[in-house]
Amino acid sequence: MNRIFPLPIQCGQPHRHSLTADRLFALTPLNAHPLSNALEFVEPTANALLAALPRHEYFCLLEDMEPVHLAFGELLYDTGETVRYVFFPNDSLISLLTVVDPQHALEVGMVGREGMVGISYALGMRRSPLRALVHGAGAAMRMSASRFRIQFRQSETLQRLVHLQTQALLSQIAQTAACNRFHMIEARLARWLLMTRDRLGKTEFRLTHEFLSEMLGVRRVGVTNAAHALKLRHLIDYHRGDISIIDSAGLEASACTCYRRITAPVWQRSLTAKKSAQLIC
Repeated sequence: MNRIFPLPIQCGQPHRHSLTADRLFALTPLNAHPLSNALEFVEPTANALLAALPRHEYFCLLEDMEPVHLAFGELLYDTGETVRYVFFPNDSLISLLTVVDPQHALEVGMVGREGMVGISYALGMRRSPLRALVHGAGAAMRMSASRFRIQFRQSETLQRLVHLQTQALLSQIAQTAACNRFHMIEARLARWLLMTRDRLGKTEFRLTHEFLSEMLGVRRVGVTNAAHALKLRHLIDYHRGDISIIDSAGLEASACTCYRRITAPVWQRSLTAKKSAQLIC
């Protein structure tokens, strides 16, 4: 049921909000979010970045957004293409790939319900430096890049949120590069499945070994052997493209240290956090 904003609003006016990184990247739905009471009059969102906005600014963004369904394998934009829309995933997941040549691309990051896709546009880049490919089908909120640029310039809170996600994404890309170079396929696969689980909020995925080999940049037989080893230890199960995590704790123990580094990046620990954030209206 749609809810009505109880007070007059004036979009475009600066709005200040005290925010901590753990609120932004907690990967919790809005109804479990620390700001949920303050946002109870709007439709819930599972996207943590949107949920962390003050109610006034969230409502202003909502006026320019539309819900969309992202299909598995859908190309949002390719390397060098103009960014026409930004996306805020709810229960969908997008892989960010660097293109090596026309036949080869390697995943360097992923974005789910913790952030947004098209972040480069907020940094002044109209063309995407990476390929954005949907690897987890689901819902998202879409907003034209031009409207987002206007909202971004007017909101100090949105600017800070985007800068926080940029730091997290850069950390993820750097750690993924090191992971691809130094760690074994089995540990990398465990890390990748856990990151997918965290962002989709579920333990069952529709993923083929061929797709996983493309994401991890290894031969298909390598993914098959690694998945088989994890299955023999009763950590995962798979059948005809469906993969399930059976033992999350065991899978975390099998993952390389990159998983914990990406999940709790250094910038979060160094950020000055306030014990009680106040919503200033």
